[in-house]
Amino acid sequence: MNITVIGGGTMGNGIAHVFAQHGFEVTIVDVASAALDKALATIGGNLDRQVKKGTLTEADKTATLRRIHPMTDLKTGVSNADLVIEAATENTGLKLKIFGEMDQFAPENAILATNTSSISITQIAAVTRRPEQVIGMHFMNPVPVMKLVEVIRGYATTDTVCEQVMSLSRQLGKVPVEVNDYPGFVANRILMPMINEAIFTLYEGVSGVEEIDTVMKLGMAHPMGPLQLADFIGLDVCLSILRVLHDGFGNPKYAPCPLLVNMVTAGKLARPFHTRYAAFDIAVPPLRTRLDDLPTLCERAGLPRPAPDVLAVLRTYAWPGNLRELADVLAKADGGPLTKDHLPRVIRERHLIA
Repeated sequence: MNITVIGGGTMGNGIAHVFAQHGFEVTIVDVASAALDKALATIGGNLDRQVKKGTLTEADKTATLRRIHPMTDLKTGVSNADLVIEAATENTGLKLKIFGEMDQFAPENAILATNTSSISITQIAAVTRRPEQVIGMHFMNPVPVMKLVEVIRGYATTDTVCEQVMSLSRQLGKVPVEVNDYPGFVANRILMPMINEAIFTLYEGVSGVEEIDTVMKLGMAHPMGPLQLADFIGLDVCLSILRVLHDGFGNPKYAPCPLLVNMVTAGKLARPFHTRYAAFDIAVPPLRTRLDDLPTLCERAGLPRPAPDVLAVLRTYAWPGNLRELADVLAKADGGPLTKDHLPRVIRERHLIA
């Protein structure tokens, strides 16, 4: 059976890895040759770790790598595939475009699968001429380690196709779970609201990043806290999934936290909750609720501590921004130290009055 994986990113190279390790010939397609080079290097590194742990022999590693064939041309890459798995970015428009091309160039009997974590399988299938052969095959990250595969049936997916994908997943040593096509499926319908609520807990000043994660790790036996997990998944991906849930169900309980929206808009995507400036990089409630923390936070970040008279003026304002921005204002306003005499004007000019 020939497998083609579309996308050389984290999920794509992980999927290619497990199929090749279990004896399948795999073509991995990405428009960027650099992405393919990185994918092969990642797979090689992960195989090396397996060899060191004694779960794989050096000969098995060599054979696995030989079964992986990188390619930049999608048309050629899918031409002999029995199963094509799309693992591109979680973007509806992009996935629909790719599926149109997969349908056009893959053999008529090929199954077309998507690794989407939330987007409707039925919607994706509708752009093809073979909706009965379209299915969701949602692997978990990291793919070589995580056992679960969510197998999602679209409205037209046949029993035969579903059974084939379930059986194939078992051949990979995975545990497939069949679910129906509703926004977020099972995994993200449950997971994302928890992550969103953790971000709301931070946003509302209930507790800090490390404290929230510690409660969930030690109190609920989670291997990592929800904010650390959000970092691992990627805030842009979390936001995208929450928007799918919100749009799909029309239920306000799925509305993404404003803090999450702002952080993604600001481009804070790389482990933003666990950085030196985490306390500054988040939006907070009105200033008066956190003002007493400001001198300590400034000191920790190597910024000047605000003078008591400046704090006295600040107490008359409600701050709608974030503490990092406030610290920068205190340190740099008008090119010099901020004093209580010109603080009100600076705040008004920067539109910082709540």
